[in-house]
Amino acid sequence: MSKYAKLSAGLLAAWLVFSLFSSALHLYRNAPNTPPIALGLAVVMPIALFLVWFASSPGFRQFVLSLSPRTLTLVQSIRIVGFVFLVLSTYKILPAFFALSAGWGDIFIGATAPFAALWLANPAHRRGFIFWQVLGITDLVNALALATLAGVIDPHGIPTGAMTVLPMSYIPTFAVPVFLILHIISIAQARRWPATRFATTGNGFQTPMPQGQE
Repeated sequence: MSKYAKLSAGLLAAWLVFSLFSSALHLYRNAPNTPPIALGLAVVMPIALFLVWFASSPGFRQFVLSLSPRTLTLVQSIRIVGFVFLVLSTYKILPAFFALSAGWGDIFIGATAPFAALWLANPAHRRGFIFWQVLGITDLVNALALATLAGVIDPHGIPTGAMTVLPMSYIPTFAVPVFLILHIISIAQARRWPATRFATTGNGFQTPMPQGQE
């Protein structure tokens, strides 16, 4: 295991522990109809630190880009547990406009992650792979926006306070930033793949061909 792999694993473990303890101390709870600033920082800061490290360290960047895009994409299949949002909406614990969008979005990404990993994670399907990653990012950003604006959208409705305490706080403070970082890495990898052209063989099938060859 490389030093960057060990360091990344250690940071992930420390991040998870911090997320759990800070949630247990109710650091992310906020008054009704007020912006969840602490929760927002918990989402944004890890991503910002990753981007700075990725941009400033050639060694770390090389390590990240060497990871398997299929494995990184398969991890997104965990998001199929988004059905939990639907359950919480049914019991009036989360507002429907937030829970239904976040829940079905995560279910879709989680259910299609194996397809994206096994069939799209290669240069021949570069555009489709990037498009799927962008869909995953859009789902997460949409969920964050709805959770943040819940008090504005429906001031007298069900609040999203359940997302600021355990066990649900684990999602915005750890899972969401991790999934966003994995999407960013996958897109960065795909952008480095060589562009391909397709040649029709004698049996009528199209096969990928490196750009510049005919």
